[in-house]
Amino acid sequence: MGKGFFYRAFRLYYDGFRSMTLGRTLWLVIAIKLVVMFAVLKLFFFHDYVGEHAVEGQEAQFVAGEMLKRQ
Repeated sequence: MGKGFFYRAFRLYYDGFRSMTLGRTLWLVIAIKLVVMFAVLKLFFFHDYVGEHAVEGQEAQFVAGEMLKRQ
């Protein structure tokens, strides 16, 4: 009972990931896929609407006005 809960949990995951072979590759593929997916979504699907339509320095007022108009 000398070691804390967080230390024991850390050691459990650390030892598990250290002994992985195929799992490490799969986690790497998942991480790369997420980065690419979010980068593509950001670049191609979410354009800078506020930057295009709001006056410089008045972005907060523009967003507030748009929210009130759409209510």
